[in-house]
Amino acid sequence: MVAWMPWVVLSLLVFLWGIPQVKSQLNAWTRLEFEVPLLHLGVIKDMPVVPQPTPEKAIFEWNWLSATGTALFISAILSGALLGVQPKRLFWILVGTIRRTTTSLVTIAVMLALGYSTRFGGLDASMGLALASTGFLFPFFSPLLGWLGVALTGSDASSNVLFGNLQKITAERLGIPPLLAAASNSSGGVMGKMIDAQSIVVASIATGQHGQEGTILRYVFFHSVALAVLVGLLVTAQAYIVPQMIPILPN
Repeated sequence: MVAWMPWVVLSLLVFLWGIPQVKSQLNAWTRLEFEVPLLHLGVIKDMPVVPQPTPEKAIFEWNWLSATGTALFISAILSGALLGVQPKRLFWILVGTIRRTTTSLVTIAVMLALGYSTRFGGLDASMGLALASTGFLFPFFSPLLGWLGVALTGSDASSNVLFGNLQKITAERLGIPPLLAAASNSSGGVMGKMIDAQSIVVASIATGQHGQEGTILRYVFFHSVALAVLVGLLVTAQAYIVPQMIPILPN
């Protein structure tokens, strides 16, 4: 029973941190926001990526207390106390963990920086427009657009924010149900999660394969592309062969 205690504590705290009301209250207590000089509202997204010219916000949000990592940190401390681990030993375990994951933490930070650079530099929008210009074949490339978004940003939600409107506009222009394009963006994005650098780094640390990130990427890359292609074929079939599979939303 004691061995299960860390998992129980972790599950409870992560669940608690995921409640919107709790997260909002924690943010109200501690969140700080900083506008990035020279970048905030300095980049403007234009049609067809967005419906109308929109200045891009560059605001750094420091929501350290409501972050999931804080829940994990508190879980580790509580679990150590429940398991009878002395504070000194718990401290040195933390130090050893940080030493072990230093390179991985730097890698994750760099990949996040790369994601923001591609976003504010317009690289992601340019690649998205290139895939959206495929015309009749757009339903096939629509999931690949979501796949690309997650590979760049590391998040399906971020990919939807990045390319969701572009998918909708392109689908409407081609006479394809926007719901299908939006769904394919998310579905394709899931297939890109396995080659996202952050996921690979975390997986390598969790499985004791530190330094083997390149090997893991080479191994899963084909599987990721193959699955994204299969989703593309399914979406193409839904768009042109069996459109009745697409749900009809009430007006």
